[in-house]
Amino acid sequence: MSDIAFTTSDIYSILEEVKDPEIPVLSVNDLGIIRKVESVHDTNGNLQWQITITPTYSGCPAMDAITTNLRMALFANGITNFKIKQELSPAWTTAWMTEAGKQKLQTFGIAAPNPLQTRFVNEIAEDKGPAACPQCLSTNTSVISDFGSTACKSLYRCNDCLEPFDYFKCH
Repeated sequence: MSDIAFTTSDIYSILEEVKDPEIPVLSVNDLGIIRKVESVHDTNGNLQWQITITPTYSGCPAMDAITTNLRMALFANGITNFKIKQELSPAWTTAWMTEAGKQKLQTFGIAAPNPLQTRFVNEIAEDKGPAACPQCLSTNTSVISDFGSTACKSLYRCNDCLEPFDYFKCH
């Protein structure tokens, strides 16, 4: 199948197989970092797939691995004329995550971002209030550290079941 025979839906289906290296239960589609998939003409007038991505954090260390994995997935499916473009503005937000992705986080043991837990103080978003424990669903939780296993997570503890858990920060 040539690049021209693929549809935008086909490309999104291929990208669904590319997982976040830091949270392997999430695809790049679940995370919402795939901003746009479109067919454009390259400088030679040939059809080219352009995939626009936005990192969850500027300077996110996983982006190099994600870009490599996107390239490998496209090549493995016979797509050879493509460009992966990174856009930083507007900045990625947890609102771009799919509901299925948030459920996958919960099942994996990571509390999904909850925009109701975010308030703005001096124009800086801070997570406030309880994050629901992914083990027992209690909201009787407390922050252990604002910095978790990755930059996008905080470390919490459930005060009921006493289990520690990661919370995917809202932003």
